[in-house]
Amino acid sequence: MSIILLLGLALLSPSQTSARPAIEQGSGASPALYEERPDLPDHVVYRPRDLTAVKPASLGIYVFGNGGCSADGTSSRNHLLEIASHGYLVIASGTIPRLGKTTEPDAAPGKLTAATPTHALIDAIDWAQRENSRAGSPFRGRIDTKAIAVSGWSCGGLQALTAAQDPRVRTAVIMNSGFFPEGANPIGGVVSDKTLLAGLHGSVLYVLGGPTDIAAANGTDDFRRINKLPAALINIPVGHGGTYTQPHGGLGAEVVTAWLDWRLKGDSTAGARFDGPKCGFCGDRRLTLERKGFD
Repeated sequence: MSIILLLGLALLSPSQTSARPAIEQGSGASPALYEERPDLPDHVVYRPRDLTAVKPASLGIYVFGNGGCSADGTSSRNHLLEIASHGYLVIASGTIPRLGKTTEPDAAPGKLTAATPTHALIDAIDWAQRENSRAGSPFRGRIDTKAIAVSGWSCGGLQALTAAQDPRVRTAVIMNSGFFPEGANPIGGVVSDKTLLAGLHGSVLYVLGGPTDIAAANGTDDFRRINKLPAALINIPVGHGGTYTQPHGGLGAEVVTAWLDWRLKGDSTAGARFDGPKCGFCGDRRLTLERKGFD
């Protein structure tokens, strides 16, 4: 099966077909919902349901590019609701699909084209920072505008690698993805350039799907090339599709939430799952962990 066809599978992820409320709310202390907002078109916002209960300056920002660079901002909703329920403002590119409508572009046979622009991730960061200071915003004063992570899976992971060049970003979470070798990028509208790895800063986590993940070679090669910042590589042996649609986003969301709590919120208990003499994920048989650059 060709790389192009396999990558195309990411465009076929299960998606929300109506605007009905989410059944999943995440397992964290702040049950979450998702919504579209008129002041942020072409994005889906995931947040704690009760914003009045959110402590000042506590919501970290997690912006997300969808599998296949799809315009379905709910295709990874279980993953995103889980993270939002742990005290994050999560923003995915795209919209909530309605019955009878599609969020995917027309494409010539055998060719993939991104349905969402990479700058949508930067637009989401800009919006969150504005909302934190806008009079009348329900988010006013509740966002930690310096706790910023960019993420995405498959094609969306390529978008995240580009958006992570923004100096405001403190960590990147690249899932089932990695830059293609030079000249091998099959996706129109998305940059794949390994020289951009030198522009990463803060820290980076790769979450891959083990030997059957079609992006494993690309992501592993990226990780090997990173040598100037803290980096971790997790492999969960489930293939390219990850655990995004599993209840509470499955093991992938558990790993990502711990990473965000450590790298954005300074939670030492979360950090101990990746580092230290009692590294929790080091002995976890559900996955494998490689790391470098940690103090």
